[in-house]
Formats: sequence, structure tokens, C-alpha cells
Amino acid sequence: MISISLKYVSIIVLLSVSNLLVAQHQESYSKEFFISQSDTLSYRIMMPEDFDATKQYPVVLFLHGAGQRGTDNEVQLVNGGNLFASEKNRKDFKAIVIFPQCREDSYWSNAKIDRSTMPFGIEFPVDEKPTKSLNLVMQFIEKLSAEPYVDKHKIYVGGLSMGGMGTFEIVSRKPTLFAAAFTICGGGNPETTKTYAKNTPFWIFHGANDNVVDPKLSLKMVNAILENGGKPNFTLYSKDNHNSWDSAFSEPNLLPWLFSNVKE
Repeated sequence: MISISLKYVSIIVLLSVSNLLVAQHQESYSKEFFISQSDTLSYRIMMPEDFDATKQYPVVLFLHGAGQRGTDNEVQLVNGGNLFASEKNRKDFKAIVIFPQCREDSYWSNAKIDRSTMPFGIEFPVDEKPTKSLNLVMQFIEKLSAEPYVDKHKIYVGGLSMGGMGTFEIVSRKPTLFAAAFTICGGGNPETTKTYAKNTPFWIFHGANDNVVDPKLSLKMVNAILENGGKPNFTLYSKDNHNSWDSAFSEPNLLPWLFSNVKE
């Protein structure tokens, strides 16, 4: 009984420490809102600790997954927020980091999803207007990129699951904006890679056992980028299911690679 009790105590302590770290990192991101006519985009933003408006900084835009949609302007930081807000990464990679939140009734991409099958049946139509949420993000990032303290040669985007799909789409709609992009367990329309394959370096991650978003969707995007002259990084985790973001966020070279890319 004692060993079992100690086991549960250890679990509670670990959970408490984890929750404390999440709360501390969330405090690094201020709550903000971007308003365009009658529409509002909630977002969290973290500025460099020693921010100086006379200097220029990289920008990282991160698009969360479907499970973090809403209006609380908090849960979008659950996956990835800690990565950028760690003491070491804030010191090594001084950047403006933005986590917008997609509303519950919207999506980052124009994906058409059939949830009656596992993995989901997903199609990515072309020649459609961006969703309201993605359109707000594009308006916001265009406005931010015009600020004098933003390094326009170092604007990056990444996302997971729904956010990975949104990442492929936003790069296809803004093919000259981003210096690099990364997607985790996402997918997109291979035809759209023609617009950015040669211009935007990608690192694509997926779990081979993903039973939500088929890893073949990422493979199709990798193949299409290669066919259109790009040279993407691709990592397939043989033992990962849908939560391959845990492995991707643990990659020691992810942030060094991301920030090493500069838009000409």
C-alpha cells in the first residue's frame, strides 16, 4: 500500500510541476485581439524579453490543432507554447511568437473531412476562398510584417494537425512571405506546392501509426514538393500515432533549422 501511495504522490507531483510550467509559460504570452470590420481574431503573442523597437526580430506564427478551437484565448498554447517560451529558447532564438486561436465554428484550411472512417477521409479543394479564420490570420500577419521591428526576411509558420493543414494552405496563398515552414501530422493539396516548392523550405513530420490524419497525406506533400523542385526535410516516426508533435517538439534541430532560413 505504501508503494502504491508513493506512486500516486509522485504522479500528482509531476502533474503539478507540469501544470505550473504551462501556467508560467502562458504568462509569457499576452492576450490580444485583431479586429477586421466585424470579425475578431484572438491571439497570444510573446515578445523577446529584451525587446527593442529600434531593432528587428524574426516572427513565428503557430497554428494549433482542431481540439484547441474556441474563444478562451488560452488553450491554443497547450501544444507548442512551452517550446518557444522555455528560458533557453527565448535566449537562443529572440523572436516574436504568435499563437492565434481558430473559432469553434471555423477551420484553418478548406479541408473537407469525413469522420466516419479512421483515419479520417480528407480532401483539400483548390480555388476556394480561405476560411474566415485563415483570412483573419493572413490579414493580421500582413499588418504585423509591415512593422519596422519585424525582420521581413525571417517570418516563419508552423502548425500541427488542423494547423499543419493550415500551414500548407497559408504558404500556398502567401508563397513569398515565409522564410520557412514546418508541419506536424497535417496534409494539403499537392497541386498547390507549385507555388512555393522552390521558395519555401519545409520540414514535414508525421507518425506512421497516425489513425486520425493518414501519414500518406504528408508523404503526398513531400513527393509533390520534390517534383516541383523543392527539397523538404521529412521525418516519419515509426512508433508515433497522431501526437507526433511530442516527438517533433523534442527535435534538437527544429528551431536551429527554422531560424537558419532567410528569405532572399
